[in-house]
Amino acid sequence: MTPEPEAAGRPRTQRSGERDARRVRLVPGGPMMVEGPVEVVLDDGTTVTCDRFQVALCTCRRSHRYPFCDTSHRARRRPGAKPRPDDGSEAAAS
Repeated sequence: MTPEPEAAGRPRTQRSGERDARRVRLVPGGPMMVEGPVEVVLDDGTTVTCDRFQVALCTCRRSHRYPFCDTSHRARRRPGAKPRPDDGSEAAAS
């Protein structure tokens, strides 16, 4: 007996041992946004949990709250990047 393929718009039944799928969105130049709650296993084997509905995970490793993003990636710009209009650089040039 072969399993019936999932039909679009029909909810998938959860089998024992399966977890709900989480949506992950990669922000260019920024964090990885994950629908929470999440449990993150770090390189050294320790586990960090967060029960928020949306969790920003650091991808640049500059965060002081790693593995969670604290927006430290905003402080450094790539070489050759154009300044943003709101950073005050135009006013200083006048």
